[in-house]
Amino acid sequence: MSRVGILGGAFDPPHNGHVALAREAIEHFGLGRLLVRVVAAPGHKDVDAAAPARLHLAELAFASVDEAEVSLDPFARTADSLEALGLDDPLFLIGADELAAFPTWARPERVLELARLGVATRPGVDRASLERVVAGLSHPDRVELFPITPYDVSSSAIRVRAAKGLSVAGLVPPPVAAEIERLSLYRAG
Repeated sequence: MSRVGILGGAFDPPHNGHVALAREAIEHFGLGRLLVRVVAAPGHKDVDAAAPARLHLAELAFASVDEAEVSLDPFARTADSLEALGLDDPLFLIGADELAAFPTWARPERVLELARLGVATRPGVDRASLERVVAGLSHPDRVELFPITPYDVSSSAIRVRAAKGLSVAGLVPPPVAAEIERLSLYRAG
């Protein structure tokens, strides 16, 4: 039986860093499936694009990743989503910045009961502070840090560029750039 990974997020919009994280996690952990879960209404942040548009962009972004299965996540909280999925010990992927905030998540200990955490790190991240967060968890053995290639890209920066009418080519997969342009997503006014 192959290992299942989960990559959840707002994907507002999905970018090359998300796709690279997916590919590197699949290779590092030997994942046979990667469930890419587009959170319909994130409990921790506002989103600019409607859920169906973000789902469509994510389908385009991850189309080249054979192991990826993109779907809409109706749950705002990770613990609720994991409970509904009912998977046998999946690997939930997060970035180092998310690990720093993990203790403030809704029911973080429940998340660790339901899934292992694969935490993507990059050069410049304070590994000692991450290890302190992990050490403070009830199940530190269920967290694994793994290095990824750094990508200097963020969804918020992409939204700013698109709002100004600037190209987002090179920051997002080409089909995503074309669709953002076609639908005039993230445009000011």
